[in-house]
Amino acid sequence: MTVPELTRYAIVGTGVRSAFYYRSIIQDFNDNAKLVGVCDTNQTRMDAINDDIVELGSTRLPTYKAVDFDKMVADQKPDVVIVTTIDRFHHVYCIRAMELGCDAITEKPMTIDEQKLQLMIDAEKRTGKRVRVLFNYRYAPHHTKIRELIDSGVIGEVSTVHMDWILDCAHGSDFMRRWHRKKENSGGIQMHKSIHHFDLVHFWLNTEPETVYCVGDLRFYGKENAQRRGEKNLGERYLNNEAAKDDPFAFDISKSDRLKKFYLEAEHEDGYIRDRNCFGEGITIEDNLSMVITYKNRAVLTYNTYAYAPWEGYRCVFNGSKGRLEINVVEGGYSPGGEPVPQSTSSKYIQGGVERTTITVHPLFEDPYEVPVVKGEGGHGGGDPVLLRDVLVGDKEDQFHRAAYIRDGGNAVLVGVGANHSMKSGMPVKVQELVRW
Repeated sequence: MTVPELTRYAIVGTGVRSAFYYRSIIQDFNDNAKLVGVCDTNQTRMDAINDDIVELGSTRLPTYKAVDFDKMVADQKPDVVIVTTIDRFHHVYCIRAMELGCDAITEKPMTIDEQKLQLMIDAEKRTGKRVRVLFNYRYAPHHTKIRELIDSGVIGEVSTVHMDWILDCAHGSDFMRRWHRKKENSGGIQMHKSIHHFDLVHFWLNTEPETVYCVGDLRFYGKENAQRRGEKNLGERYLNNEAAKDDPFAFDISKSDRLKKFYLEAEHEDGYIRDRNCFGEGITIEDNLSMVITYKNRAVLTYNTYAYAPWEGYRCVFNGSKGRLEINVVEGGYSPGGEPVPQSTSSKYIQGGVERTTITVHPLFEDPYEVPVVKGEGGHGGGDPVLLRDVLVGDKEDQFHRAAYIRDGGNAVLVGVGANHSMKSGMPVKVQELVRW
C-alpha cells in the first residue's frame, strides 16, 4: 500500500489567527498535511508558536525572519504558504509565494486596495499558481442553508437585500485597540470585518458587485468622541493603568498567558502594543457604516453596521418575486482580550459562536414557516471545521461551491475599496472599473 504524500505547509504571520491553522494541521489533519516552517518579523512570537506546538505533542518548526522568506521556501519546499500577517502585507507574501512556485492561502481580506489586488491578479496569471481566500462564514450551516433556499427558487428572483450586522462592545472595541485601528493596515472595519458579509451576499446570490455608495464615520470610539461625552482620558494603554481598572472596555493583557507570550513579551522586538485604549488617539477607521450596493443581477443591498452594540449578530432579509426570506442570528464567544475561547467540552478554540438562529420563509399569499437549522460544532457557527476539512483534505465534491479564489476574494475587496473611495468623494463608485480581471 502506497502512503499518500503529505501536502507541505508554511505559515507567515504569527498572530492569534495562525493558531487556527497550525493547531488543526497538527491535531486533526496530520494524515494529509505537514507543517514545515514559520516566518514572521518577530522571533519572540515564533518561539511562542513553537512552545504551543510542543504542548500539542509535535516538534518545533524551523523559524525564519520575514527578510528570509525566500530562504524558508528554498529550505523547506512548502507546497502552500498560509498567510496570516496583518492585512496590508497579504499581497506581498501571496505574490512572492506564487513566484517561488507555491500556491497561497490567505486570511480575509485578500488585500486592502485595488492596486494590491491588481498585483495579485497579475501574479496569478504570470505564475500559473493560485490564491485561495478563506471565507469561513460560507461554511456555517445556516449560511449554506440560505444559499440552498435561494437556489431552490422558494422566494423567486431576489431584487433587494437588507442587512444589519452589529458588533458588540467586546468585539468592536478590540478592532480599535490593535493594528486594525489604522486604515493603512486594515483598510477599515468594512474591509476587515464586513468583507465576510459582502462575500456572503455574492455567495448567496451568485453575482458580482457593480456600484458602491457609502457613508461612515468614527462616532463612538477615539479620544474626541470620549471627550465629547464628558468621559475622562484613561491613557493610551491599559497595562498597569489604575485609572482604567473599572473601565468595562479595558482588559489586562498580563492576565492572559497567550496574549502575554505572543504580544506583551514580544514588544521589545517591534514595539507593537496589543492593549491600546480604544478611546485613545490615532484611530483612523470608522466604527459605523451605511452602504448601498448594486449587483450584476440587478439586485440591490442596503447594508448597515456599527461596532458598539449591546449584542452581536445580524438580521438579513431577501425580497423576491415569490416571497421574502429572513434570517436572524445572535452570536457570542468573543473575548475582550481577543484570545481564543475554548469550548466547554474540548480544547479546541472557538470564536464567533452562534447562540441562536432563526430562518423564516414568507411566501406570497401563504403562511410563513420556519426552516430548521442544524447547529454546527466549532468556531464561526460551525463553519471553521468544515472549511478546514475542505482546504486540507478536499475529499468530496461541494455542491454549494464554497471554496473562494481570487475572483471571489477580489470582488469582496472591491466592495470595501468602493466604500473607502465613496466616503472620500461622496459619490457612488463603479468598482469593476478599478481592476482588470
